[in-house]
Amino acid sequence: MQIYGRYPSPLGEILLRADEHGLSGAWFCGAKYYPDISSAAFSENNFTESARSWLDIYFSGKTPDFFPKLHFTGSEFRKSVLLELCGIEYGKTVSYGDIANRIAESKGSGASARAVGGAVSRNPLSVFVPCHRVVGADGNLTGYAGGIERKIALLKLEGLDPAALHIGKRAIT
Repeated sequence: MQIYGRYPSPLGEILLRADEHGLSGAWFCGAKYYPDISSAAFSENNFTESARSWLDIYFSGKTPDFFPKLHFTGSEFRKSVLLELCGIEYGKTVSYGDIANRIAESKGSGASARAVGGAVSRNPLSVFVPCHRVVGADGNLTGYAGGIERKIALLKLEGLDPAALHIGKRAIT
C-alpha cells in the first residue's frame, strides 16, 4: 500500500510517497511529473518520517549522516540511472554523457546521453536522488522537473559556485 505525506521545504512543498519497501517518491508540488493524488491515502510510516528528518538536515545546509531507505521502481535502465545519480557527490555536478559512460562501463553496453536525460527527467525521488546535480556537457543547466529555479537553489545550498553555472548564454548569479 502506498501512503503519502507532505514536507514544507523552503523551496515549496514536497510530496512524499512510501510503501512497505521504502521511500518511492518525492516531488516538488507542481513539478512536471507530479503524480495524481486524488485518491491518495495520507499518513506516516518509518520511511516518510526518516525522509522528513533527512530533509530537515539537508535544508539546514548540512550533509545528513544517514539516508532514508529508497525503493526504486521502473525499468532496469531507469534503476541503473537512479543508482548512478546517487553516486554524485554533494555539491558536485556531472553531465548526462558522464552518466551514460558510467552505465556503459558497468553494464558493458551503450547508453546514450539522450536516454539518460529521459530517465533523469522522470526521477521520482527528487532531492534524495540528486538529479539536480546533472548538467549539460558544457556546464549548461538544463531542465529540472521541479523547475530550474529550484535546481539553482539546490546547487547553491550545496555550496556550488553560481559563477560556474549558466542557462544557455545567461550566467547564474
